[in-house]
This record gives sequence, structure tokens and C-alpha cells, in this order.
Amino acid sequence: MDREIILMRHGQPNLDVVDKVSALDMKRWIEQYDLSEIINQPVPKASVELAVTAKVIVSSSAPRALTSVRALGLQPTLVDEVFCEAQLPYGRWTLPRLPPFTWVFIFRILWLCGFSGKVESARQAKIRANTAAQRLQSLTGEGAVLLLGHGIMNRMIAKQLEAAGWTRHKSNGNRYWSATSYRTTRLGCTRF
Repeated sequence: MDREIILMRHGQPNLDVVDKVSALDMKRWIEQYDLSEIINQPVPKASVELAVTAKVIVSSSAPRALTSVRALGLQPTLVDEVFCEAQLPYGRWTLPRLPPFTWVFIFRILWLCGFSGKVESARQAKIRANTAAQRLQSLTGEGAVLLLGHGIMNRMIAKQLEAAGWTRHKSNGNRYWSATSYRTTRLGCTRF
């Protein structure tokens, strides 16, 4: 019997438009991002169709993930911060001033290279992703599992699932509302 885990990214966050900020200002921008819900727009049909196939609904505790679950018309079975996005560091300098998502890119690269400042390191996030993957796998006995999560953490969880023998079944990118499903075959006992 096939088991399935669907990793879906949340909808587009509802953020104030900010032109340029310093590396130090990113601390406040990240805090606001972490508190953001999603913008009010229709959920893509493909995401809705995939989500309704799940028997178990899991969500990160971040508001943008929880409002994405509600936008799908679902109720989460499990909400846990273990599924939250890998934390993003920030700098302490005031120049240059760049668009926030340029800083996000820069700080994510620095984070992957070992800079974490006062947030969890990439190594710590990998350990958390392993815990998250194990938790998702333990829920598949009830049927297909849908996780409403985040871009980087979903990718880290996916790597853990693949290491555990799960196979990517379908994927539609890494944009908001994108999803990737993983399947594995449950091994049963043979009677003689």
C-alpha cells in the first residue's frame, strides 16, 4: 500500500511594501514577515485539488501557514513549530540599503555558508527537518498527509524523506502554493 506525504508552501504573505532597508532593519522586517498572514486571493485550483486528497492536515505554527490552511477550507490535525521556516539571520550594519528580498537572498546564502548570528544554524535546522520528517512519516498510517509549510524547510524535509526511501512523485515548482508529493510503499508481513 502506497503512503503519501505532500509538502505544500504557504500562500503569498501580506507584507507592507518596503523599498529599501539596511541589514540591521532586516531584524524588524523578518519579525513582521514571521507575523504575516497571506494576501486575500483565490487559491490555485491545483493546490485545492491536491489538498483535498489528504486525510491528515499538518501546519507550521506560523500565521502565513495557518491562514493558508484556512484558505484551503481545511482544519489542521496537527500544528507544530517544528515545521516553521528555517530562521533567517540579519546583519548589524546600516549601509547599504537594499530591497528586503535581496537581503533575504544574501542572508540565506550566508546562513548556508555557516553564518547564523543569533538564530538557529543550518545544522540545527537540518536536525529539526529530520524530526519533522519523522513526525510526518509517523502520521501516514491514517492516510495521505499534507504539510502546509515553508520554502526552505520543506526542501530540507524533502531531503530527509528521500534519505529515508521516499520518492518524489509530483512537483509543481517552489512558488507560493506550490507542492511536491512523496510516496513510498508500506512493507507488509508475509504469512507462510
